[in-house]
Amino acid sequence: MKTIINITLFLCACGMLNAQNFMSNADLHDLSTLEQQFKKDPTKLLNTKYVLTNEHNKLYLSLVAKTKDGFSQEQIESFGGQAHVSVNGLAHLKLPLSKINKLKVLEDIEFASLSRKLKPCLDKALFDTHADSVHLGLGNLPQGYDGENILIGVTDWGFDYSSPVFYDSLLQETRILAAWDQYKLSGPSPDNFDYGTEFDTPNELNSVGSDTANIYSYSTHGTHVASIAGGSSVGTAYKGIAPGVQFLFVTFLVDEGAVLDAWEWMYQKSVEEGKRLVINMSWGLYHLGSLDGNSVLSTAISAYTDLGVVFVNSGGNNGNVNFHLKHTFESDTIASRIQFYSYSANPNMWGQSIHSWGEVGETFSNALEIKNTSGQVVAQTPYYSTQNTDTYIDTFLVNEIDTIWYNISADNMHPLNGRPHMRLRVKCTSSAYRVMFKSAANSGTVHNWNVTELTNDVGNWGMPFSAYGTGSMSGDNENGISEPSCAEDVISVAAYASGWVTPTGVTTGGAMASFSSQGPRYDGLMKPDIAAPGVSIGAAISSYTDASFSSVESIEFNTRTYHFAKLSGTSMASPIVAGVAALLLQAKPELSATEVKQILLSTAREDNKTGDLPAEGDPKWGHGKVDAMAALREALELGLSQSNEASSFKVYPNPVRNKLYLDQLHNMSMKAILKDFSGKSREIEIVNGSIDCTEYSAGMYLIEFKHKGQTRQLTFIKH
Repeated sequence: MKTIINITLFLCACGMLNAQNFMSNADLHDLSTLEQQFKKDPTKLLNTKYVLTNEHNKLYLSLVAKTKDGFSQEQIESFGGQAHVSVNGLAHLKLPLSKINKLKVLEDIEFASLSRKLKPCLDKALFDTHADSVHLGLGNLPQGYDGENILIGVTDWGFDYSSPVFYDSLLQETRILAAWDQYKLSGPSPDNFDYGTEFDTPNELNSVGSDTANIYSYSTHGTHVASIAGGSSVGTAYKGIAPGVQFLFVTFLVDEGAVLDAWEWMYQKSVEEGKRLVINMSWGLYHLGSLDGNSVLSTAISAYTDLGVVFVNSGGNNGNVNFHLKHTFESDTIASRIQFYSYSANPNMWGQSIHSWGEVGETFSNALEIKNTSGQVVAQTPYYSTQNTDTYIDTFLVNEIDTIWYNISADNMHPLNGRPHMRLRVKCTSSAYRVMFKSAANSGTVHNWNVTELTNDVGNWGMPFSAYGTGSMSGDNENGISEPSCAEDVISVAAYASGWVTPTGVTTGGAMASFSSQGPRYDGLMKPDIAAPGVSIGAAISSYTDASFSSVESIEFNTRTYHFAKLSGTSMASPIVAGVAALLLQAKPELSATEVKQILLSTAREDNKTGDLPAEGDPKWGHGKVDAMAALREALELGLSQSNEASSFKVYPNPVRNKLYLDQLHNMSMKAILKDFSGKSREIEIVNGSIDCTEYSAGMYLIEFKHKGQTRQLTFIKH
């Protein structure tokens, strides 16, 4: 007879109960585990799934939070912590591990969560997107556009600061305005931040050469992505979409808090420079946030969008995996097999993580059932309900000599969105078993995602739910957009293969990439928003990388060899759209971030591959294929174009703190419209050729007024 043992540990974060009202049960458990392990042996916490930094021989835990109006950074600093508050009270908190029990006494916190780790997800592309025509000023455009005077910020890993693709067309001056390597400890750190190293001069960038090796070693992902968005051609066919932009690079610690800091640093740089900012994010994850636009990162994106920042994000690479399981319950039960990623394929492989979200006001229960290869049940767990599983379950099943580990955390009403939520993680290294996922509810729809989880908490690829045995069901590839691409204000990008014209004049290619994740968002909002080329995209490779690649071309520059390679993924599609957004802003810098998105979506093209797309968009294609030429033409027809006389107007000082002067108005007084880049506007007075800006909030503004019968538009920065 086989011996089956089920040993269950019920863990309660007793010391953290006062934090219950602003943290999920999963985070409360992790805090308790951290506190216990820190007391035993803190060195074992390094290189685990937890976001920890070692600063001056002291371990800090990273959290993200929504703070209330009365929140004081001093309460964090009083016990040796750090608080970086950005827009709308969103904050990155860093607490000494020795003081994490202080969380229970923090005041004015609406929501807090442990930071989660993040993971990364042109020749023909220029033709396919019509960006080559925009560069040349074809199609009756008033001039050619290359993104000049626009900033593209790239949050990624693996930047080669020395690469010639980041220089101007004459290869004389770098177009990298500044870089922040959050891993490099030598400093100096950026102003208002106390970690990492900032490089903001050409000499500093050339001296260091590249960013520091990190969790992805000496990567090349960031270099390739930035090269697609705005790289110079340097005599090759691989010119970026907006080769005139300047860059801001952040090699960020792989956690949510660090990316909040990165966005704030980029925004402040854009304000100082008086230039519009597009931020590209070719990364994402499924087991952070809420996947419905209510996460901390989604909230931050909305806040910065209101300030004029355009966000573009890869939609994910799980389009060819049936990793999503959906069911509308009527007092029934479903079952599906959990497929596992290969344990031999990655030394950091832990197991599979099933994330389940239900409907507000409903409950559901999940369980595991273990079968052998003959389909016989050899072990099973009880059903765990979101309604009453308020403690962390850490347990295992033993069948003869084999052990199957699993743990569960659940919330009846998750702090982010009020929905019932459960995270079920299972580890099974034996090929002799089939792990079945079971779920039951009286009513309501529940969505489940099967995502690989590594020991260091990185991993953004799905594995299938599959049928195994009578009555079981398979998953699908729907609702597969990751965080933060599911944010409403971000431009979420799908990937397809570039089309091109054959020697006989026939356009070929252009099909959807099999890997491109499909929408919509599980609450029904249509995602992705738009599609761009993302298959075999040629761009620069970091000359410092230790990753393997197949070079398609190389050049010599300053005694170093720089290679180009073709990579695929929505990671490659996202910077194409970011580059087009930069072209739009060069042509029409007064556009709000929302208007940029609207123009891109409304001018996206259809063809025989997309078919006719509905007005609300399509779960695969969004609103269609990005079309740089159509977008530029649409943008230039919005409002009134600036004449040569209008462009000769000057405002000073710019940036301004108090009084702003308009040089051609002298002592004239008139009414004007003041517009911020969230799209809000109000009437103001120009008095004797000046505007009192003392009471304005910091940010970028547009003034619109009549002069000699024509409408004039000017921009300025308020410090």
